[in-house]
Amino acid sequence: MNDAQDTPAPPEAGAAAATAERLAQLEAELAETKDRLLRALAETENVRRRTERERADASKYGASALAKDLLNVADNLRRALDSAPAEEIADERMLKLIEGVGATERELLAAFERNGIRRIDPVGERFDHNLHQAIFEVESTGQPAGTVVQVLQPGYLMHDRLLRPAMVGVAKGESRPATDGPRFDEVV
Repeated sequence: MNDAQDTPAPPEAGAAAATAERLAQLEAELAETKDRLLRALAETENVRRRTERERADASKYGASALAKDLLNVADNLRRALDSAPAEEIADERMLKLIEGVGATERELLAAFERNGIRRIDPVGERFDHNLHQAIFEVESTGQPAGTVVQVLQPGYLMHDRLLRPAMVGVAKGESRPATDGPRFDEVV
């Protein structure tokens, strides 16, 4: 037999090996702890950014429910003004009433503007499905197909978010005139 295998290792070699093993174990624990700490810091930073973004959105768009409710008020004020044009009213009291309704509408629209709410009144613009809702098509308008020719109800944006789409009538494409040549179904 081999004497080297039978001889026990000196006590210092065993202690050094145990120390090296313990050091490797502590370094692995340190690396794992450092990794967990970095992940926790990254998660904390992500939560902070998300909270900041949500806070900014809440500040910017928090009044959107109230604004949606007030859109009908703006519509009704406009309907009242359109139903009784001021130039057709002879009665002084009725004229003052119409002027008051007009002033109320202007004040409401000014308050909307101050809070980032703006009206979408797209007559003559190209139809945009992100901002408009087509209710009907109109033939023979002289406008290119897809052009908004009538607004039934204006839409509103709050900053860059749509509160309500504009309900519109859109120009229909003109039908093509018949050609002088043979039609496809006539070709033999």
